[in-house]
Amino acid sequence: MGHWFERNIVEPGKLPLLLALAAFVLTFAVTRFVTRMIRAGKGPFRNVTSGGMHIHHVVPGVVLSVIGGFGAVASGRHGPGAGICAVVFGVGAGLVLDEFALILYLDDVYWTEEGRKSVEAVVLTAALVLLVLAGFSPLGVNELSSDEQQDRLGVILTLVVNFCFVLIALFKGKVRLAVVGTLVPFVALVGALRLARPTSMWARRFYRNRHRARARALLRAYHHDVRWAGPRRRFQDLIGGAPDRTPLPGHRP
Repeated sequence: MGHWFERNIVEPGKLPLLLALAAFVLTFAVTRFVTRMIRAGKGPFRNVTSGGMHIHHVVPGVVLSVIGGFGAVASGRHGPGAGICAVVFGVGAGLVLDEFALILYLDDVYWTEEGRKSVEAVVLTAALVLLVLAGFSPLGVNELSSDEQQDRLGVILTLVVNFCFVLIALFKGKVRLAVVGTLVPFVALVGALRLARPTSMWARRFYRNRHRARARALLRAYHHDVRWAGPRRRFQDLIGGAPDRTPLPGHRP
């Protein structure tokens, strides 16, 4: 069954990646459902504690990721072993990235504004894996013809140029465009050509004495945030739950 599925549904060798992605997304969805129930005090779910210490689900996530990762390396990309290891790794990765903000801030920020970073990390990871499953290769190598692929100089030149686009987009503060641009070079090119974010390394270095460029960057960032902040927050709240509201200074409930 697995061989038939791999031959007719996905490209050869990509079935473990598909299984890992499915396990990753399903684990994130189930974990968020459970944590929402715990937060609301509904159902039989409770936080796991040991000796009065809260055991975050990133802990079993790390263990499963290590087991699945080493198992996948040992088993290769074919056979039932590869599929099982891919599922184990996907479950572990889902648990880990669901608490990505905890790792980033070294604090329990799960239900705070900072906790939205976890949802962003999960969505971005799932999108990148979907692009890989769709046939995209890092830095645009998939767009080379067979003749160009045989030409090592052409391959190296393509990698270098696309990597430069990604690097410029990253320095300009376009993190999402830079990450997606590793698989879709046109996206990185857009990020590299557009004005930098006003707080980025690029703006601090090149806009320091260019007052008009700095003003345009501030204005563009403001309009972009006003336009997209609301829809992005609603999307994050839909799949991850709304964070706790922080009371205003001096406010007494």
